[in-house]
Amino acid sequence: MQSVDQQPAAQAGTITIGGDLTVNRMAYGAMRITGDGIWGPPKDHDEAIRVLKRTTELGINFIDTADSYGPYVSEELIAEALYPYPKDLIIGTKGGLLRTGPNQWPVDGSRKHLEEALEGSLKRLKLNQIDLYQLHRFDDKVPSKEYLTFLKEAQQEGKIRHIGLSEVSVEQIKEAQEYFDVVSVQNMYSFGQQKWNSVLQYCEENGIAFIPWYPLGGGDLGAENAVKKVAERHGATEFQIALAWLLAASPAMLPIAGTSSVKHLEENVQAATIKLTDDDLQDMPLPA
Repeated sequence: MQSVDQQPAAQAGTITIGGDLTVNRMAYGAMRITGDGIWGPPKDHDEAIRVLKRTTELGINFIDTADSYGPYVSEELIAEALYPYPKDLIIGTKGGLLRTGPNQWPVDGSRKHLEEALEGSLKRLKLNQIDLYQLHRFDDKVPSKEYLTFLKEAQQEGKIRHIGLSEVSVEQIKEAQEYFDVVSVQNMYSFGQQKWNSVLQYCEENGIAFIPWYPLGGGDLGAENAVKKVAERHGATEFQIALAWLLAASPAMLPIAGTSSVKHLEENVQAATIKLTDDDLQDMPLPA
């Protein structure tokens, strides 16, 4: 058995998704192991495989992906690197986006597309059931009843264990909850981009995991300077501090640090060992 020092992700503490899936709160986002523009295979296939294998060695037991990453490439690499999966590994994937080219993400919430997406994910990941399946976006071109009903039925059929949502408002979460239990929400969130604070609060109050993506995003110069100041104080990278702040911001938070480099993965996961001080939190206040 590896020690805590060898598995730094365990120092982030745990979160339980859907009442029965307990994972370490430092997770991995597998979008960046694809090609430029999240399109096609990675430039270094072997490094991508090494990254995925290293995640579990570091104590990461939740990996986030989607059929649209590549498309398909991320899921295929996960299976290649990690199948048969460690008993405690949870893989969350998503459906609801098309890929028409690099950095192009048209939304398609039609039942036909989601059926194809789910079946494809099950096949590529070599699973009979997806532990966490997230709707990538609400589609304003399709009646929400169509895709919410599909997810409910797929769960009843046993193809999906738990259902989550991505880039949604509190109102959309409540709408989905009329069809099924929403166990996770994956929205853009960082110290410099906190427009979803109301969603984070709702998740905290309702036992829903909040999975923030783009942890250094926002473009807020004041926020960027604050992160830099705290990073210098700790002798840490700015990405490490951004992740440490997310962990401190809420017990509902499940950060997914994405990278295509083993070196950067190992650096990022060390964020779980950083404890922000009162001085740090004066420079980077927690959500109100």
